[in-house]
Amino acid sequence: MKREKARIDLEELPGHYIRRLHQIAVAIFLQETEAHGLTPVQFAALSQVGLTPGVDQRTLAASIGLDTSTIAGVIDRLEARGLMQRNASPEDRRVRLLKLTPEGTRLLQAIEPDMLKAQQRILKPLPAAERELFMRMLRKLVEANNELSRAPSEV
Repeated sequence: MKREKARIDLEELPGHYIRRLHQIAVAIFLQETEAHGLTPVQFAALSQVGLTPGVDQRTLAASIGLDTSTIAGVIDRLEARGLMQRNASPEDRRVRLLKLTPEGTRLLQAIEPDMLKAQQRILKPLPAAERELFMRMLRKLVEANNELSRAPSEV
C-alpha cells in the first residue's frame, strides 16, 4: 500500500504570510508615494543618508540591511536623479561618502506624509491596541534572526 505524502498547508507557514505582507506593504507604499517615484529601498537609503550625512556606502548598506552590491545600484539611481552625491573620502579614496543634494532633501520632506500614510494603511486592519504589540513582535523576530540574513543590519 502506497503512503500518501503529507501535504504542507501554506496557511500554517509564517514565511508565507511574511512574504505576502511584504508584497502588500510594497504595493501600499508605491500607491501612496507614486507621485514621488521612489521605491521603499530608495526611500530607506535617502532617509538614512539624511539622518547621517557623510555615511559611507558600506555602513549605509549595513544600517538598512542591504548587501553592498545592491546598495551601489540604489545609489547609482539616486545619484542619476540628482538626489544624492557620492564623494571620495579624503582619508581613503576607495571609500565613498554620501550626502543628499538639496533636491534629495526636498523630496524626502515631500514624501514623508505619504510614506507615513502608507505605514498607517499597513497597520489599519489591526485594532490600535494591537499595533504596538505587532511592531514589538516584528522587531523581536527581525533582531533575533538578523544574523541569518544575507545582509544583516546593524540593529
